[in-house]
Amino acid sequence: MACVAVLVALATGCRNDAVPSWGYPELGATLASLSRAVEDGCAGTAPESCAEELDRIHALAERAFAEVLDHRLLDDAYVGARHEADRARLLRLAAAAQARSHGDPHYLPLRRAVAAERLAYRHLLASLERIRTAPPPGEGTEPL
Repeated sequence: MACVAVLVALATGCRNDAVPSWGYPELGATLASLSRAVEDGCAGTAPESCAEELDRIHALAERAFAEVLDHRLLDDAYVGARHEADRARLLRLAAAAQARSHGDPHYLPLRRAVAAERLAYRHLLASLERIRTAPPPGEGTEPL
């Protein structure tokens, strides 16, 4: 559901004046690139040919992680989503190696691993968007 909310916000064209002052514009730009890559990457292609796209998505996720660390925005949900994405990536790499050793381009475990990795990146994207739009502790939460 959170992923749908993120996609709706991106599709409706949130303008910079709608983003709070703590909206971290550089993180927002990285998230926009990550969102496009997750949605467009591997669309309609065979799993074995998705490796470059998934590696590009991984590089964008790494850049987002560096920005999260720069702003000290880590939280439990983000760490969990990051671990999920890392595990899914390792599983995909192992399944790709097995597919190559079997010589089967339509290897079912590879298809499943690619789908799991894409889903993990969607969860990571939703977590990052929530972090980016949440007010910093103590800012914007004091009583009037």
